[in-house]
Amino acid sequence: MSSNDPSTVPVLRVLLVDDEPLARLRLRGLVGDCAEPRAEVVGEAGNAQQALDWLAANACDLLLLDIHMPGPDGRQLAAQLRRRSDPPAIVFVTAHAEHALQAFELDAADYLTKPVRRERLQAALQRVAQRLAPRAAPAPALAPALADDEPVILVNDLGRKLRVPVSEVLYLKAELKYVTLRTATHTHVLDDALTDLEQRLGDRFLRIHRNALVARRALRALERRTLPGEDGEEPTEGWVVRVAPVDDWLVVSRRQVAAVKEAIAEGGV
Repeated sequence: MSSNDPSTVPVLRVLLVDDEPLARLRLRGLVGDCAEPRAEVVGEAGNAQQALDWLAANACDLLLLDIHMPGPDGRQLAAQLRRRSDPPAIVFVTAHAEHALQAFELDAADYLTKPVRRERLQAALQRVAQRLAPRAAPAPALAPALADDEPVILVNDLGRKLRVPVSEVLYLKAELKYVTLRTATHTHVLDDALTDLEQRLGDRFLRIHRNALVARRALRALERRTLPGEDGEEPTEGWVVRVAPVDDWLVVSRRQVAAVKEAIAEGGV
C-alpha cells in the first residue's frame, strides 16, 4: 500500500466505541476530516456488549475504543477481541494517559488522549493502514493451493491473505454488495459475484437459491416452513435446508427443491 497514492488505499471501516454520545459525534467528525488514508465510520456502540453485538453481524477494520465505560471496559473488550483469529485493529481513545503501556501490551495500533487532534488521529489511521497494507493488492478469488491440487479461495482478513480450502467451505451467500463465505468456524466477506464463484467451484456446490451456493456434502434436512415476506409482503410457505455442522437454515427456491432432495438422498456427494 503506497501512502503516496490515495487511490490505492482501501477505505478503513471504523467502529466507534464510547459511552459518551458527544465524544462519538466529535470522533465521527474527525474521521470524516481525515484525507489519507480514507476512513468511514460504519457503526457506533455505547459499551463493550453493544460493540460485540455489532461485530457479530458486521465487519470493520478498526475500533476507536474508549477505555473507561460502564460494564466491561475498553481494555477487557480489546483483550477479548485479541483472542479472535481475525481481530480488528484497536486504537484507544481516552482521557487517561496512564494506561498507555497496557494498551500496547494489548497490541493496540495507537493510543490517543482526549481531546483528540485531527493530526494525531490521522497518524493513527496511517499506522492501521500500514498493518492492512496487503489488502491493497488484488488477488484472484480462486487459486490452487501451494502444497497440492486442492483449490482454495483467497480472502482478505485484516490485511492478510488467507487461503481457505474449498473443502472447508460450507456455503456462500450473496448479501447486498458482498458474498458471505461460511466455514465451520469462520465467516468471511468476499467482493466476488456469486455467479463467478459458482462457475469456478464446479459441481461440488449446488445453487439452492438465487442468493446461495451450498456444498453438497453439507446439505442435511429439508423442511417446509413459513417464511417472512419480502418488501412488506405477507409471510409465505416455503422450503429451507439445514447446513451442517453449523446448523444454519437457508431458504431453497421452489425450482431447486428437487435438486436439494436428490443431493441429500445421495449423501451430499
